[in-house]
Parts: sequence; structure tokens; C-alpha cells
Amino acid sequence: MSKENNYHHLAQKILELCGGKSNISSYTHCMTRLRITPYDESKADAQALRKLDGVLGVVEAETLQIILGTGVVNHVTAAFSKLVSAEEGADVKEAAAKKKADINRKNATPFKLFLRKIASIFIPLIPALVASGLITGITKAIIQAGWLSADSQIAVILTVIGSGLFTYLGILVGINASKEFGGTPALGALAGILIINPEIAKISLFGEELLPGRGGLIGVLFAAIFIAYTEQFIRRFIPQSLDIIVTPTVSLLITGIVTYVVFMPLGGFISDAITSGLLSILDIGGIAAGFILGATFLPLVVTGLHQGLTPVHMELINSIGNDPLLPILAMGGAGQVGAAFAVFVKTKKTTLRKAIAGGLPSGLLGIGEPLIFGVTLPLGRPFLTACLGAGIGGAFQAYFQVATIAIGVSGLPLSFLVLPSQIILYIVGLFISYAAGFLLTYAFGYKDEMASQFD
Repeated sequence: MSKENNYHHLAQKILELCGGKSNISSYTHCMTRLRITPYDESKADAQALRKLDGVLGVVEAETLQIILGTGVVNHVTAAFSKLVSAEEGADVKEAAAKKKADINRKNATPFKLFLRKIASIFIPLIPALVASGLITGITKAIIQAGWLSADSQIAVILTVIGSGLFTYLGILVGINASKEFGGTPALGALAGILIINPEIAKISLFGEELLPGRGGLIGVLFAAIFIAYTEQFIRRFIPQSLDIIVTPTVSLLITGIVTYVVFMPLGGFISDAITSGLLSILDIGGIAAGFILGATFLPLVVTGLHQGLTPVHMELINSIGNDPLLPILAMGGAGQVGAAFAVFVKTKKTTLRKAIAGGLPSGLLGIGEPLIFGVTLPLGRPFLTACLGAGIGGAFQAYFQVATIAIGVSGLPLSFLVLPSQIILYIVGLFISYAAGFLLTYAFGYKDEMASQFD
């Protein structure tokens, strides 16, 4: 059977076990998961889904999240899309409305809603951030190794290609933020431009000249969200015939003034507080801080709270030119890999070994969810030993103050984004986490009696 046929067959099985096409309210996918919202959850058989060949795990949250792994998820989602009909019956729509209300009641805490919106702003940018970061990191490493002159045209071209995103990132963040909060994306882009426009240097307010970029991405978020709400408010009072002229013009004018008077100084203050606060924690806490941060990252991934850290990483790079937090947190995935490999070595269960074999390549490449939700978290104790292994690696990274020049996936690929002089240190820390996760799990973290669900 060809790969395409395999993907189609798996998509068909998933659809059947989710109650058929009439039970699919909506679906989407991220880097590793097919996320399905069924109309009637009782018709979806999560246990049977977990046993499908090709499924690495299933997470039952506000959506049914089927972990398939990087690459595979794109093909299966495409096949799934072809199988799902857009037609819905009235009774099914009624069930969907009830389900949506239930989900909203269950998950509508202000903090969760805020993090979900922030994640929706930054997650679509991850492929661009990874690509730009890798090109930038590899270029700097090649130059430092002496294989390429920094003044050569090849180096200049590669630098321009890699750095472009970070120069204009505020515009993309503004677009996504405005869209997420109900505004016009183009006005969100203008909110980003308000912050990064070089002409800002000509403005002097209260006796001080404004600095282009002051406030960073936090200032952009403030401005983009503000212009979205301002636009919605003004539109309520403007006749439809004048809306296209008056609403965007007045919204931009008001937002521009508020941005330069309030959002840039406020964003700058918050940015400085985040940067100095985190650096102080790492300076004062040292190894202990690295251990705690590394050990607690995997629980953040499980709850989805890690997505709220993306603007923090970006702001660190924007403020000080590098990110000392990401290498520490990246040890979470490394501890996970070590723990999963220990289980692989110890277990005699074929199904479990197969699940680990499917998730390890992704884990090594920085995508830890298949191993978390498919292996260590269901087993329990290996998840804890993975966290401890991550903490040990995090302590190492904190001690040597390893930092990245961009953000991207963790694991081995992150070595290309680490400061060129620290690449070896990062890799050593990575293998320390692998080893610690493995040894702790092998010695204390796993017995085959824990894996009855893999029989």
C-alpha cells in the first residue's frame, strides 16, 4: 500500500471512530495533532483511536486531539478533509450549539481565554520564525567557523534573508492581534508600523525624543488590540456609506496618538521589567533557577500554558539580542526523549515499543507531544522522571548562560540557533538531559505493570 493510501486509510478509520462525517463540527491541525471538534463526544471512541496504527496518542480536551507526528499530520488532515462533508442537519447544528456552550462554560476563565488569544497571535508565525532563525543561526555559525567571510555577498544575502522577519515582525504581530480581537488586519499592520517606523525618531514628547521600536512587541500588542476595539466602537456610530472612509481614518489617528503617548512608554517599561526580572532570576538563582525552570516546563506543555511564553522569548531577543530562557526550557523535550528511550529498553510490550519508536524521531527534533501524550504521561512515573532529567539539563544551561539568537523548535535543531560560541555547550546540556531522563526512568521510573493500557 502506498503512503498516500496509508494516509487515506488512517483518515478513514479516524473519521469512523469519531462518529462519521455527520458528527464532525470542525477540525484543524497543528504541527503534530489533528484537532477534531465532534458534535457528540459520546460517539467518539478515544480508546479505539489510541490503538490505531499510526496514532501516537489522543488528548481529550475542549477538542479531540489526535497525535500523528510532524509531516504525517498534514497528509492525514488533507485526506480527512476530503472525507468530511460540509452538509449538516438541523438537529446536529443544535447539538453543536449546545456543545459550544458547554465548552465555553468549562474553559472561559479570563486567564485561559487570554492565553488562547495570545497563542493564536503567535502560533501562525512559528514556521516563519523557525525558517528565519535557522538561516540566521547557520549563517552566523559558518561565518564564525571561518568558512565564509562576513563581507562576502553570499553572507550578506543570507543575513538579509534571515533577518528580514525580525525587522518587520511587529507588522505581522499587529495583523494577527487585530484579527484575533475582531479588527481589520490591515489596521493591525499599521499599529505595528506605528511602533517600528524609523521616522519616530523625529518625534519629541515631554522633552524626550521617541526611540523607534521602543515598547517592542508588547507595545505592538497594545496598539493592535486598541485599534481593533477602537474600530469596532467607532463603527457603531458611523453611517454605512461613510464607514470605509471615517472608521479606519479616525481609528488610526486615535491609536497613533495613544501609542506614542501611552503604549510605547508602557510597553517599554513592561519589556524592561520582563527582561531585567528574568535575567535577575537566572543571575541570582543560577543552577537552582535553571533546574526549576527546566523541570516545570513539561507540565506547562501539558496544560498549554507554554504558548504564553512565545512573546517573552521574542521580547528577550528584541531587548537584549538573545534568549537565555529557551535553551533551559528546551531541556524538557530532552528529558522526555531519555525517559521514553528507557521505557523502550525495559518494556516487553510491543505496542508500547511501537509508540515510542514512532515518537522518538519527533522528540529528537524538538516535537515532544507524541512522547508526552502517547507514552510518558499515560504511564505516569516516567513523566516525572523526564521532568527531573529536564531539570538537570536546565541547570547546566543556566550555569553556562547558554542563549539563542532566535526562537524555533527545541531538541537538536535548536543548536543552529544558539550563539555560535555556545553550540557545543548546548549540545552537551542536551545529552545530559537525555542521560538523566534515561537513568532516572530506568532505575526508578518504569515497570511493565504500569502499562496495562498498552496490552
